[in-house]
Amino acid sequence: MNFAYSVYIALSTAVFAVLYPFARLYLKLNGRFRRGFFERMGRYRPEKLEGVAGRTPRIWIHAVSVGEINVALPIIDALKAQLPGCAVILSTATDHGKALADECARSVNACVYAPVDFILCVRRALSAFRPDILVCLETEIWPNWIVQAARSGIRTALVNGRISSRSIQKYLKIRPLTHYVLKHIDGFSMISRVDADRIVQMGAPSGRVRIAGNAKYDRLSSHAGSDMLERQKKLYRPAGQPVFVAGSIRGEEPEMLMNACDRIRKRFPELLMILAPRHVNRAKEIRAMVQARGISCQLRTELGTDPRTAPVAVVDTIGELQALYGMASVVFCGGSLVALGGQNVLEAAIWAKPVIYGPFMEDFQDARDLLRRWRGSIEVEDWRQLSEKVISLLENPHEAQRIGQCARQAVLSIDGAAQRHAELIVRLLNEKQKIRS
Repeated sequence: MNFAYSVYIALSTAVFAVLYPFARLYLKLNGRFRRGFFERMGRYRPEKLEGVAGRTPRIWIHAVSVGEINVALPIIDALKAQLPGCAVILSTATDHGKALADECARSVNACVYAPVDFILCVRRALSAFRPDILVCLETEIWPNWIVQAARSGIRTALVNGRISSRSIQKYLKIRPLTHYVLKHIDGFSMISRVDADRIVQMGAPSGRVRIAGNAKYDRLSSHAGSDMLERQKKLYRPAGQPVFVAGSIRGEEPEMLMNACDRIRKRFPELLMILAPRHVNRAKEIRAMVQARGISCQLRTELGTDPRTAPVAVVDTIGELQALYGMASVVFCGGSLVALGGQNVLEAAIWAKPVIYGPFMEDFQDARDLLRRWRGSIEVEDWRQLSEKVISLLENPHEAQRIGQCARQAVLSIDGAAQRHAELIVRLLNEKQKIRS
């Protein structure tokens, strides 16, 4: 057995042995997460297993959270079109991801929590569902899960693969382990050439790696013009006001954005500012920060059916940011004025909105570069430059509209990645069938 993998097994076993008693005690005292807990241990209720009974092939897709669920859905649709009799098991690691999967994944046969990467839990889960292929999305590289699946004769794939500039440095520090794990993956369908080069650098066999684009963008065009946009307009009542939406903001960005807002409001005092933190548990903290400046501020959950009255609103709900972009005059995509890798700028671009972002876009280079090529975005160095660009766009609505239309056309130009990822999965399944016969 590979030495690095043996060490990983020993460490994961030790961590599991230490934490498991405390987890059981918490479960007994609290009762919360009861169902999710046992699924994470690889134990699934009979009704979960009944959903896949009698169907073949069985395709297990792991999508860690909300973002990856949105990637998984168009891939699942493409798989169901090519393999109408297949069974799809969709797993996730977070409560928000599980809620979205239960709500949206109507073509999925079983939505479950993924097992923790302890060897016994993984074996138990694989034995329960007996998938023909295990498909991990984006950067979900779990050593025990992947190696044990391969040893059980289960095909494995990494699709919509993405390796950020920050992740690659961490992976290279444990390359003996990643090299061993990646050679157990039968196919890699990566987002971009950069991602493909990085996965090979980590130890993936180059002959198994292909580039297929980002499936996250395949569903964007269906979101624009949704009924949710009209509901948001009724809640926020922009009534002809200029609207500046700052989405997925992180770190120190709320303070920076309010500094920019102070400047913008001198020219456009009627401005409506909507702040959507990447993590909604920061919403009350951000509201307090805004109010400390003497500015009235409301949380999204405080609006209810009453119209908004404050000039600043903070979003403390999940799943509404996409439609809020459609209401904006100008959009800023967060995580980019601070060194946190940026966010998905194309979610705003599909609404034909001028998109502004900061200098730190390492995690979304492909999306940034696409908008650059189509002249559908503006990059700024700091909040001062941000305020200048927002004022300029609000003063020149025709220019804002031109940039927004370029942004939308950029998104529409890259459709079809989900289909290409699904084709790899189907090919691996066909190869497995040929080996059996």
